Amino acid sequence: MYLTQGAEATVKLEGNIVVKERIPKRYRIQVLDEKIRMERTRAEARLISETRRLGIPTPIIYDIQNFKIKMEYIVGEPLKNVMNPELSKRVGELTGLLHNGGVIHGDLTTSNLILKDNRIYFIDFGLAFMDRTVEAQGVDVHVLFQTFESTHENHEKLIESFCKGYRGKYKNADKVLKRVKDIEKRGRYA
Repeated sequence: MYLTQGAEATVKLEGNIVVKERIPKRYRIQVLDEKIRMERTRAEARLISETRRLGIPTPIIYDIQNFKIKMEYIVGEPLKNVMNPELSKRVGELTGLLHNGGVIHGDLTTSNLILKDNRIYFIDFGLAFMDRTVEAQGVDVHVLFQTFESTHENHEKLIESFCKGYRGKYKNADKVLKRVKDIEKRGRYA
């Protein structure tokens, strides 16, 4: 059963296992395309595992084969459906741990956060990478704040709660949150 079809990959359910497979890009030379897809698949699996080592719930990786990652299916509620200030604070704490470990999610939205058994799981690391710069971390947080603003009525309270949690777990939080404001200004005047 297909769960989703994106620009980069298909995600389907085989039993209780999620299979994410990067799809070929016909505009690339085949050898280059296969190399890129294989490298991105391995990098994504590495970043999921690294994030888990940082103490952040992620799907368990079962297998990696060329362009496929087989992983645990997290049966839970997307945070976009249940988001509240308490959960937002917890997302801030987890994001603080993530950034402290040098991982940038790349697509930090409430659709890529799943609530299961009172734990928040980070999923979909297809755009993730390692980076310890304030700019990259600021963009990561900015994407989440934009999601709050476009999807959730009480976005000011969610942002405030996130910031509280983020500051509690990440020593550079104030620098990153200042950069988020700079990024917002750049977007307005572009």
